[in-house]
Amino acid sequence: MRVSIGSFALISSLPLIAPILLLAAASPYDLVIRNAHIIDGTGSPWYSGDVAIRAGRIAAIGNLRGASAKRTIDAHGMVVAPGFIDMLGQSELTILVNPHLPSKIFQGITTEITGEGGSIAPLTPALVQADHLSYEHYKVTPDWRTFREYFARLRKQGMGINLASYVGATQVRRVVVGEENRPPTAAELERMKALVREAMRDGAVGLSTSLQYAPAPYASTEELIALAAEAARFGGTYASHIRNEGDSIDAALDEAFRIGREARIPVEIWHLKAAGKANWGRMPEIVARIEQARKSGVDVAADTYAYTAAFNSFSAVIPPWAHEGGDAKLVERLKDPALRARIRKELETPSGEWNNEWLEVTGPEAFIVGAVQNPKLLPLQGKTIAEIAKLWNKDPVDTVFDLLIEDQAFTSVASFVMSEPDVELALRQPWVSLCNDSQGTAPDGLLGQEHPHPRAYGAFPHVLRKYVREDKVLSLEEAIRKFSALPAQRMRLSDRGVLKIGMWGDVIVFDPDTIRDVATFDKPNQLSEGMRFVLVNGIPVIEDGKMTNALPGKVLTPHLSQ
Repeated sequence: MRVSIGSFALISSLPLIAPILLLAAASPYDLVIRNAHIIDGTGSPWYSGDVAIRAGRIAAIGNLRGASAKRTIDAHGMVVAPGFIDMLGQSELTILVNPHLPSKIFQGITTEITGEGGSIAPLTPALVQADHLSYEHYKVTPDWRTFREYFARLRKQGMGINLASYVGATQVRRVVVGEENRPPTAAELERMKALVREAMRDGAVGLSTSLQYAPAPYASTEELIALAAEAARFGGTYASHIRNEGDSIDAALDEAFRIGREARIPVEIWHLKAAGKANWGRMPEIVARIEQARKSGVDVAADTYAYTAAFNSFSAVIPPWAHEGGDAKLVERLKDPALRARIRKELETPSGEWNNEWLEVTGPEAFIVGAVQNPKLLPLQGKTIAEIAKLWNKDPVDTVFDLLIEDQAFTSVASFVMSEPDVELALRQPWVSLCNDSQGTAPDGLLGQEHPHPRAYGAFPHVLRKYVREDKVLSLEEAIRKFSALPAQRMRLSDRGVLKIGMWGDVIVFDPDTIRDVATFDKPNQLSEGMRFVLVNGIPVIEDGKMTNALPGKVLTPHLSQ
């Protein structure tokens, strides 16, 4: 009888395989999700079947009708998909306030990537003092100094989702150079590079920049290349809120491409947009530039939160020079009549040298106040600058200045800077994933006192409702690919992002006909609806539409050898 090498190998291995198969058959699964429409995250069409979980991982997929399980979920009429990956969250502090993060899990988010330019570490006593308003606002004691220590705190506390973080270029600059507008010395740059290496060894996923917010604009491209190259040595990614998203976006994109090319590192452009009415309609050009960079060999992709309004620190409307020395110095300058007049003039004058958000919007009615730290200002949350100006009997620019003074430059705002056709075109691109770009929050407790952008509660269901079910911009399978396999691929999360045997059990069950965002700009603190079950590492954090209070999340450090 003729036996091939492959057949011989199979026959010879049967004594080893058989006990494993018998053990698998004899041991019940922890959970079987039955009668599902399975969308596996790859973009492939849905198919019917069952999904089994054992020891936190996907153990079987297919017809498991006869399988024994400790518990079952009947998913008839519902979709089973990989948990969603938020490519830019901001939960590094709020996860210490409410580790369940209901705003995230009710969207189906099971993993968040965070650390936008300013990261949770490295930390020094001087930075703790400089940022004391944030820590006091959230009643958090910053008892860590490194990523290793911060991650240890998360593991000890527990968390409702998985979390990974970049190390911020702004953060290492503040540690070494401070808030000054100057280049680092050669010795300082070496120290900054060493901090990036330490962060990567602790588990950071790459280097990030947020180049619109001081002191980040003070960094040269060469400085960023040097830091990104350190992250590249560990297999990291370079993610950027690019230097300009408006009039000078061409130069900002070119800078990101150059950093990727010269540091030899993949590039992620955060919350891709064409900001400012003068730039509406430029998304085809922006897409073409990114496509050309990809063709030239730059590994670049992007993400979006798919709303026409941004949300950020209101101090970003102030020119970068006025931030030198930190928020306390900014407040001093706003109180100085001569400097205040200079800032006003620059605010009202078009310039390609900085991202002038004041001129990007259609007027003071396009700014909505979000979070404040001064209790006296809480009644202003949810009001527009136009409404506050009328209330205070001041002109809008003076209102902005005085609001920042009263709130010690803490205030955040939503600003309507994008056009719907540009948002839709960005979302359509096959290399664009989704981000929440908001901290995890909750409708109650300390976090519920804020007035966030509705994307904080609704970004992912917003796409499923509006762009999939109503406008049919994306198929359901393509949307889920953008939420799962694509971001997992970008972040090298090799054991998450698709439904496949052996992958971690980040699995969601939802009704595609009812999933929807509920949060609005008027009433943002509302959980999304339609998620029936959300599993993180095989453990339900939402069960039959209700939060379980389980904390099965893990710190993800994909670039460390396991």
